[in-house]
Amino acid sequence: MSATAHAHIEDHVDDHGHHHKETFVTKYIFSQDHKMIAKQYLITGVLVMGFIGIAMSLLFRMQLAWPGESFAIFETLLGKWAPEGVMDADIYLSLVTIHGTIMVFFVLTAGLSGTFSNLLIPLQIGARDMASGFLNMVSYWLFFLSCVIMVSSLFVEAGPAAAGWTIYPPLSALPMAQSGSGLGMTLWLVAMAIFIASSLLGSLNYIVTVINLRTKGMSMTRLPLSIWAFFVTAIIGVVSFPVLLSAALLLIMDRSFGTSFFLSDIFIQGEVLHYQGGSPVLYEHLFWFLGHPEVYIVLLPALGITSEVMSTNARKPIFGYRAMIASIIAIAFLSTIVWGHHMFISGMNPFLGSVFTFTTLLIAIPSAVKAFNYITTLWKGNLQLNPAMLFSIGLVSTFITGGLTGIILGDSTLDINVHDTYFVVAHFHLVMGISALYGVFAGIYHWFPKMFEGKMLNKNLGYVHFWITAVCAYGVFFPMHFVGMAGVPRRYYENTAFPMFDELTDVQVLMTVFALIAGLAQLVFLGNFIYSMFYGKKGPQNPWKSNTLEWTTPQEHVHGNWPGAIPEVYRWAYDYSKTGDDGEYIIAGQDFIPQNTPIQDNEEEENH
Repeated sequence: MSATAHAHIEDHVDDHGHHHKETFVTKYIFSQDHKMIAKQYLITGVLVMGFIGIAMSLLFRMQLAWPGESFAIFETLLGKWAPEGVMDADIYLSLVTIHGTIMVFFVLTAGLSGTFSNLLIPLQIGARDMASGFLNMVSYWLFFLSCVIMVSSLFVEAGPAAAGWTIYPPLSALPMAQSGSGLGMTLWLVAMAIFIASSLLGSLNYIVTVINLRTKGMSMTRLPLSIWAFFVTAIIGVVSFPVLLSAALLLIMDRSFGTSFFLSDIFIQGEVLHYQGGSPVLYEHLFWFLGHPEVYIVLLPALGITSEVMSTNARKPIFGYRAMIASIIAIAFLSTIVWGHHMFISGMNPFLGSVFTFTTLLIAIPSAVKAFNYITTLWKGNLQLNPAMLFSIGLVSTFITGGLTGIILGDSTLDINVHDTYFVVAHFHLVMGISALYGVFAGIYHWFPKMFEGKMLNKNLGYVHFWITAVCAYGVFFPMHFVGMAGVPRRYYENTAFPMFDELTDVQVLMTVFALIAGLAQLVFLGNFIYSMFYGKKGPQNPWKSNTLEWTTPQEHVHGNWPGAIPEVYRWAYDYSKTGDDGEYIIAGQDFIPQNTPIQDNEEEENH
């Protein structure tokens, strides 16, 4: 990094760090400090929006298990959409739509990247703050505005958006198509446009910070893998999110300005509409060109967190550091050339289908490299099985089990039987939803003391949270594969019209019971989080005996992260259990060597 940039930042800290007293508003609301913005993302994205998203899934799971039954909670929460406690068919699709949107974008994209990229990038690369604190603040408040608009769409007269989270036309392009195509859909599109602006501002900030603000000695090959993951994730976001923005804007034009980008030869109740020349398949291409990289925007930060947590808690160097970087970059590249596997039955040319099958199966290679490297990192390690480590191991499990079904769905021939069934739902919930959520939880348990000034989460409640969540996640999504292979289509609010599915009702009940128990387990986590935030037991400065720079900062948050000079880096982040020629630890009685420790006389720097 350039000396002038460093000098500029040092001056900035001297000018601003000591002279002005922060008010409540500048510290907690319109904060430009990356640590506070990370907490804002965590509470808004993961806790609040996550709670709403999970609650919605429990409502429609109850409808699937007991179709047509009357529940008082339906009438309480859904009002006119559940007359006498029986869920209306229209609101079912709306719940599925908003649940998917909230979980994929608001919780697992903004909640995960926004929280941990903001918290860790400056701390782990040795920077005073983000490249632009102001843009960082604007990014969060755009996200907040987007959340408010999306949640407010639940309360409009005609109901929230209802077309599945992918909002395919014509349901999304014709305001008169159904009740969920009206104002609720417009608000969905506006919320997403603002969300994309927020995401792009954040991503650009992360990229510039990693490239320009690394401390002295922090070369790219000394970066923790978490930073590599956040960095590459931001690049994927900058490449692919604008395409979704264009799709959303074209949809708004089709809906409100009479264009027909995605509409052609439409009939409503026997009446021919004047739209001609558009193609809904064009929308699918635009949506999935973001949609598939989005899977890795969600997954890569979780995998990066897992690399960090796993190496620290196995007390071993991460296995295959450069192979891990190469696989992150390979996944990022391949993720942009596989989107057609979502469209095998859209009437695409079979030759094109075979091309997408080939690129999709290729992406299994870097994914497998990561999985094997995690397993070999654990191998013969001195495992510290705290909650963060358990969630990281859980992530590797769901990443593998969910990834295996992707081989079936990625094959254009095998996909025909299971496309748009619960098999697809089971696949992507395991590989993307549950895996990424485990990454979020691992990160929260691991870095909670860094966020909340040394306070620790209760470990025993963490174990309760992990085991109930892990058992119930498989309890919901493992049987779902078989329901899908039996042919049950997704997004139907009941399957009573198909007698051949009657015998699967018990499986639906089983999945719903597991889902309800898993929902209760998240309340254990929420209680633990809120209690520990205020009354948690204080731990040591470096509670996990970790090597990365964030644990060299004081527990009390200071403007500029380090009160004195920024530490200099002399080694990579994974010197755990390193011994000299005599078989003793390099630093006597200590099985870790922080990155800011100079190379000792009795060791040589390993070329990883």
